[in-house]
Amino acid sequence: MSASQNSMNPTSQNTPINLQNYPIPLSPPLNPLSKEMELARAMSASSKSSLFALSKSDVIYQDQWLIAVNKPQGVYCESVLNSVPQVLDCLVESSELSEGTVARPELHLANRLDRDTSGVMIITKLNKVASKLVKAFTDHKVRKTYIALCIGSAPKWEKIAIKSGHGRSKFGAFRVYAVSDVGRSLPGGSTVKDMETSFEVLSINGQGSFKEPSEFNNDKDILVVEEKAVIDADAKKDEILVRAFPRSGRTHQIRLHCQYLGIPIRGDVKYEGVCEWKGRTYDSHELHAESLSLEHPVTGQPLMFRAPLPLWVTQMV
Repeated sequence: MSASQNSMNPTSQNTPINLQNYPIPLSPPLNPLSKEMELARAMSASSKSSLFALSKSDVIYQDQWLIAVNKPQGVYCESVLNSVPQVLDCLVESSELSEGTVARPELHLANRLDRDTSGVMIITKLNKVASKLVKAFTDHKVRKTYIALCIGSAPKWEKIAIKSGHGRSKFGAFRVYAVSDVGRSLPGGSTVKDMETSFEVLSINGQGSFKEPSEFNNDKDILVVEEKAVIDADAKKDEILVRAFPRSGRTHQIRLHCQYLGIPIRGDVKYEGVCEWKGRTYDSHELHAESLSLEHPVTGQPLMFRAPLPLWVTQMV
């Protein structure tokens, strides 16, 4: 093969692989040590999930069409779903059945939570109800609030909205991307999606007051992500309790945005959260799905489901 032919061959060893067409992630890559810790956590959760059973005290709401429960930390969603028949009270009704006939429950997860995230989960009892509720989530008609305990430098903002891109890097990990990269192709064949979360600070080092969830007004800072964050690793670390309002529903959205803001969630080793703090080791991240607000998929009535706050929240306020 001639030199000229070799230079035209894209597979030549002399030709560097061209990655210029792919957007560059703006959040750090996964810590290699986190893989071992995540594996250990997954094995522990599998064991815990195999023995898990919902109790009546876990039920937040129930009618003939759906049930809302409080998922504990360290349990997989599928185990919660499999345990639902043990706490079903209300009969399942369907307009397609003759009067007095009860349908067999067709249980479906309406929303999913990460393994170590606790809080509100909705399970529907009929396929048609499931499809309506899935559409409501897809159309962003369900309002969600989360509580997170973060470790980092106390932010200068009280409220902030962060807008960025979201996608998988060439190694398969979820990363933050620039807003200007939304729509661009990624190595695995997917594209960068938009991602937006609003945050408010509830307390810093235990100083503050727990506020009820409310609608955000325009009185907040807006951060549009276009470059890597500059984080002072040597700065004083504080305990920061925040409430998050995800405007989109991307995988690990709140965890990624907390990392980008320099306040990773305590215990979230995948996204730079500390696993050891003040002499204690944390085996899971501290993120709680506080509430879900939506219209009932059948009656149209407004609903708001709230999960009891975990101990790590009440100890901070």
